[in-house]
Amino acid sequence: MITELRITNFAIIDHLELEFQEGLVTFTGETGAGKSIILDAIEALVGSKTDTNSIRAEADRAQLEAVFRITSANQAAVTEILERENLLDDSQYITITRELRKEGRTVARVNGQSVNISLLRELGSQLVDIHGQSEHLSLLNVRNHLSLIDRFAVNQNLMALYKNDYRQLRKVQRELELLRQQERDADRRIELLTFQADEIDAAKPVAGEDLALKEERNRLANAEGLAEMSRTALTLLDEGETEIPTIRDLVGQLVSALTALVKIDSSQNELLEQGENIAVMVDELVRDVSNYMEEIEYNPRRLETIESRLELLRNLERKYGGSIESALNYATKARLELDQIAHSSERIAGLEAEESKLRAALSVTAMNLSESRKVAARNLAAAVENELTDLSMPGARFEVAFDTQLDPQGLKIADDTFVRFDETGIDLAQFMIAPNPGEGLKPMVKIASGGETARLMLALKKVLAQADEIPTLIFDEIDQGIGGRVGFVVGEKLWQLAREHQVLCVTHLPQLAAFGDQHYRVEKLVRNGRTQTMVTLLQTNERLQELAQMLGAISETHLTTAEETLRVANQRTKAILHQQGKRA
Repeated sequence: MITELRITNFAIIDHLELEFQEGLVTFTGETGAGKSIILDAIEALVGSKTDTNSIRAEADRAQLEAVFRITSANQAAVTEILERENLLDDSQYITITRELRKEGRTVARVNGQSVNISLLRELGSQLVDIHGQSEHLSLLNVRNHLSLIDRFAVNQNLMALYKNDYRQLRKVQRELELLRQQERDADRRIELLTFQADEIDAAKPVAGEDLALKEERNRLANAEGLAEMSRTALTLLDEGETEIPTIRDLVGQLVSALTALVKIDSSQNELLEQGENIAVMVDELVRDVSNYMEEIEYNPRRLETIESRLELLRNLERKYGGSIESALNYATKARLELDQIAHSSERIAGLEAEESKLRAALSVTAMNLSESRKVAARNLAAAVENELTDLSMPGARFEVAFDTQLDPQGLKIADDTFVRFDETGIDLAQFMIAPNPGEGLKPMVKIASGGETARLMLALKKVLAQADEIPTLIFDEIDQGIGGRVGFVVGEKLWQLAREHQVLCVTHLPQLAAFGDQHYRVEKLVRNGRTQTMVTLLQTNERLQELAQMLGAISETHLTTAEETLRVANQRTKAILHQQGKRA
């Protein structure tokens, strides 16, 4: 439900901050004062189209913000959207902002993060349902009719059973399609996979082999240079000219000198140890360089073999994933797929049997679901027609039209009869209405907007109150074309509807306004040469004056009538609560 609304520089609204409670919130005021503009701002916040004409004159931008409290009724649907978009926080509230800029750009945010308008519209459809001068009404969306009937019929368990089997069937069908496609392509696929696996296996690649070969190739390609450098090193260490002492000779002289030194000064024994260690290291170095020289070989044939092997490995890497490891994995997967193809006929037979079993189960569940819907639809129609009678539409007819579509690939519901099905079942459902006696039933989406449509929506909302999960319902001038007597009825029904939902209503009827749990007066004022809207939350005395003003003018007679109107509304609401208490 909406808890806070802030509007800045929108149409004739300079700045406005409102706080809303649960229950029925009514807005009254003269035509053109800005009542519908408040609803337009809410529509914009939940994704409706708007343009720069909505920005207040001489302002460069309009800013709209609303805080919504997530209710238990719509928590699952809202949370799913927020989690999917990484917008969920630990709060039970959602903050939606929308900024309209003069240059035409619009910026929308949810919980402080920028979102696109399509997401705003998707989220808004779970938060607010608006029937006004521009339509944003879930009941006019035919796709919603079936789910509303299911909730009215309390089909949740039956629907869960159906959806579980439906998802399992689709999973089986996807695997079947894959296996059948593989079977159709089996000969070509077997030939390709066998060739690829054999090619990799024949090469017998070893992980890391290419690195070792590259190192050996480097040594062979530089054998002459390596031998020359080794000889130079060995000459310096131990095999120099007679007249030039080698490193080993010099180290020997060093050790002799340090030995003589320690004989005189034994405290420097550590120096002798270091010298002796150097001598040992030089001996080891001489041995290692000598051994390395003996291992160096110039072998053009071995070099050619290595180059050929590396080229083979590069070819495998290029064809099978970029590395020896990926080529080995590819060979493993190819052998596995060949095994699957070899046994695919057995798997296909098993899946076909499972598909047939699931189809049979789905057919039974779908027909049970369809029958439950039709029974609920008759009860729904009777209840809606009763509501319409109370709303001065006696003789109006309401019906839910059901249909199915033939589909040879669908579910079998009778001998040689197969119908289309999806995750909702086999039914197509649409609300039909004949507002006046003698008229034929027509789809509800084709009924012209106005008083009849508004009352129809109210009747449906009243009957579907517990089935409808949208927490905030908004009606703009629902009293169009009705008088004071029916106004009491409409007000009473809106008040009852507001026990299950938050209801915001713009009205010109004092009889309806009297039922409001909150009553706001909307006025248009001129300050400093600028027109602006002011909204006031009315208390008892102010409310009496507003109702009297709505009756014609503030006078003793109208004040008395206003007081009587409030009293009647209060009596009716108390009677409803008393009756509900008795039923409880």
